[in-house]
Amino acid sequence: MAVFLLRVVAVVLTVYSVGLVFTSNFNMGNLLVWLLTAAVDCYCIWYRPINRWFAAGVGRIVGIVLLICVVLYAGILVFVSVSGYTNTATGGERAIIVLGAGLRGDRPSLLLRYRLDKAYEYAVQHPDMLVITSGGQGRDEWVPEGQAMRDYLLTKGLNPNRVVAESKSTSTEENFLFSRQILLDQGMPEDVSIVYVTNAFHCYRAGEYARRAGFADPHALPAGISILSVLPCYLREVLAVLYYWVFKSSESGLMHSMVGILSLNKKFFYK
Repeated sequence: MAVFLLRVVAVVLTVYSVGLVFTSNFNMGNLLVWLLTAAVDCYCIWYRPINRWFAAGVGRIVGIVLLICVVLYAGILVFVSVSGYTNTATGGERAIIVLGAGLRGDRPSLLLRYRLDKAYEYAVQHPDMLVITSGGQGRDEWVPEGQAMRDYLLTKGLNPNRVVAESKSTSTEENFLFSRQILLDQGMPEDVSIVYVTNAFHCYRAGEYARRAGFADPHALPAGISILSVLPCYLREVLAVLYYWVFKSSESGLMHSMVGILSLNKKFFYK
């Protein structure tokens, strides 16, 4: 029965993986899904010899190590899933910072539209809040993300006087650093309360980077994602969180020098 259920999972993962090939660019999240699918498929085909190898000797040690890694990965995955809905918006903030997430030419990607739509709803409910759309221009983008995001919100009906585009940042850290300077230039106090808008899986890291940028008590406004994006985004975010815990900054460590080489766009590690 267990083998049958695993084969069902293998079929679902295989179909899902093929769908990713035709619906999204190459990125770390998709790569992790493909590796997971390959591992499950291989086990379904050769599970008897694999089980024998893991039963004794070196295979047993490798199996224990793999099990520990899987448990840790699953634990961080749960943490990422839950943390996106902690320390959420209170309604008492002075400004809304919307984090960029890629364009398709000059139009926000689907992932980014989820963020912008969530920000728009909150901005309508709180008309006194300033809105900052934050994101620079990638190699495959026609305009800076911050500009395209601002245009999107204005098209939906927000007053142009309350939406400011930050168009130089290339990472989540810079999103907050540059947005904080805009707020100070607008005459807001150093301890200004802000709410940042990003997809739920990204909220934990975004909050940590906001604090590092000088925001004392940033609140999260988690946006959703499409069903097809769930597995790649959450699997990838586990590695991104681990990377943050080790290096604290996307400007240091091994991955910084590899961004742009291992992916077809700038967001190999999701900003």
